[in-house]
Amino acid sequence: MTYELYIGDRTFSSWSLRGWLMFEKFGLDYNTNTVGLYAGTMHADLADLAPARTVPAMRTPAGHVLTDSLAMAETLVENHPDVDLYPRDPSARALARSITAEMHSGFGALRDACPMQLAFCWDGFQVSDRVNADITRIEYLWSLARRRHGADGPWLFGKYTLADVFYAPVAMRIVGYGLPVSDAASAYVQAHLRDPAFLAWRELAMKDSYAPWPYPQDLPRKPWPGDTH
Repeated sequence: MTYELYIGDRTFSSWSLRGWLMFEKFGLDYNTNTVGLYAGTMHADLADLAPARTVPAMRTPAGHVLTDSLAMAETLVENHPDVDLYPRDPSARALARSITAEMHSGFGALRDACPMQLAFCWDGFQVSDRVNADITRIEYLWSLARRRHGADGPWLFGKYTLADVFYAPVAMRIVGYGLPVSDAASAYVQAHLRDPAFLAWRELAMKDSYAPWPYPQDLPRKPWPGDTH
């Protein structure tokens, strides 16, 4: 039962990271197809995958096309009831679904001001009130999940779930822009930075180079955590 997964550039495509993690972290069989998101070939690369026009997208083993990350996630939940993509406990499951959906549809200020990029960190980024409001809400959701259901591990619900999949790029934005967060939130971010799956993704991302840089900032750069240059 092998899925076909379509992703964009690993350095920048936050939604592609989500799409990939929901397969990689739960041991689901898939093939990766790279779409030229920044090379300008995306529409041609997705031509045989109607109605897809963005990444990530997937084709199920039955041939069904899913074109949205949350639709992909919920389809995997349906197709693999034996896999704990969400928590089993009904209360935890409801909260996990809710905060995953909120991530999917919200936090526009953070998305707009801080596009994900995994190559280095910006030094001296100024946090606007709107971005700070998004971070405050995110920290509240993380704290709520951890307090109620996260005692058994480093993830939002103890064990890794789809909620962590959807918040992984948020953690990378916090790192990449030096966004101020609490110690508890920082510890959760560090769990993502140490995650072997993320490290594998970033290793592949760093094989690509871009000129000009897609999301310039008039700021100095600092090394990504763990990098030596």
